Amino acid sequence: MVRVHSSLIGMDTHTTSSRTPVTLLGLGDMGTALARAWLLAGHPLTVWNRSPQKAGPLAGEGARVVATPAEAVASATGPVVLCLLDDASVEEVLRATDVNGKDVVNLTTSTPAEARRRARWAEERGARFLDGGIMAVPSMIGRPETGGYILYSGDRALFESHREALEAPAGVKFVGEDPGHAALHDIALLSAMTGMFAGITHAFALVRPEKGLDPAGFATLLTEWLGAMSGMTHEMAAQLASGAYTQGVTSSLAMMAAGNEALLATAENQSVDPRLLTPFMELMRRRVAQGHGNEGLAGTVDLLRSE
Repeated sequence: MVRVHSSLIGMDTHTTSSRTPVTLLGLGDMGTALARAWLLAGHPLTVWNRSPQKAGPLAGEGARVVATPAEAVASATGPVVLCLLDDASVEEVLRATDVNGKDVVNLTTSTPAEARRRARWAEERGARFLDGGIMAVPSMIGRPETGGYILYSGDRALFESHREALEAPAGVKFVGEDPGHAALHDIALLSAMTGMFAGITHAFALVRPEKGLDPAGFATLLTEWLGAMSGMTHEMAAQLASGAYTQGVTSSLAMMAAGNEALLATAENQSVDPRLLTPFMELMRRRVAQGHGNEGLAGTVDLLRSE
């Protein structure tokens, strides 16, 4: 691995020192990736981690390591970034710190409700607050070509004032001044990914026992097909926005529900448990039974709402 202090040789000192200092609490896999991205971009970096040994390599790469969260926060002149396990960890780590006058940026995975509570917590203590959702895995951080990005919501002025530093690890998308919106977008996108993975898992289960069928070749077809079908998200969004669920329908719900019978029969013939698909199929069946067979899938969204 190329060490940051070596890669910075010859860099203009004024440029490096003029970068916004960043304080980072939490050096798990993601935190460490964020730290290295900030160091490579020339941002002075202060780090703290519960297990001090994880900070050792970063000290050799130019980071300043401190012993306590309180010390890290007290010395911060730029954003104080948290990348911890969960909201309970954030509560514990910040309990003995004074965040008055500080800029707190929470990149810890949380729920929208937790993000809003944390924003109120920060405001009550005199801090500005941004919540973030990282749409990337650690290997994508610092590599813009991979398409990873970080969602932010909360104090827009805070976001804009530190935008350069926030953009160093990955692309950024500001999704609203409601501090819960980054977490909501994050969870919604991850939920869609989980559903996609469920379909992929079912698809591989169907083809796995077939002799002469190459999983790698099938994966290429699967990737192409999912990419082609992703355009339906815009169709559904337009229908939800307008309330006209029959507008621009390319495949009617009745037709898709009828086609589900072939999916289920094939699963049975291939000795594949259909449980990853049947809950969604049941929603489709219910919507058709309610007389909405000429719609697209937008109406199934309403069936999931409990209000």
